[in-house]
Amino acid sequence: MEPLIISLDFLEFPPAHTCDGENISPRIRLKGLAAKSVAVMVFNPFEKSCCSFTPWICWNLPPIPVIPPGIPKKGTVMEPVPAIQGITDYGTTGYTGPCPPPGAMIRYQFRVYGLDAMLGLPAGADKHALIAAMKGHVLQYGETVAICSR
Repeated sequence: MEPLIISLDFLEFPPAHTCDGENISPRIRLKGLAAKSVAVMVFNPFEKSCCSFTPWICWNLPPIPVIPPGIPKKGTVMEPVPAIQGITDYGTTGYTGPCPPPGAMIRYQFRVYGLDAMLGLPAGADKHALIAAMKGHVLQYGETVAICSR
């Protein structure tokens, strides 16, 4: 599998990407991408209610070196980049940034997959459907982590 290097503009979330700000999706930089489409899954692996809480899933992104910030919170998106988004573990569509209680810290894992095709998965699908749809299509994988505390 070809390596895929993922980076954000920060190690600790600035307010713009959290519940304390605009709660917008961050810019994600991809280095070494050689795929036909991209999927993004974000996890909070330490959420007490489960083992891998998912606050954002997005797929059928074009193979570009930078996923722009501020992807709108709707199923099918055309601007700032074409994409399909699914239902999160919050029960909403689109990115939801971290919102830890005072004195706590949250870690978000950004997992990015380079795929050999666009997926035929409809908007509003959940993480289990996305994982199933990606089987046999993953060419590349990379991840990065950012933290948020209040």
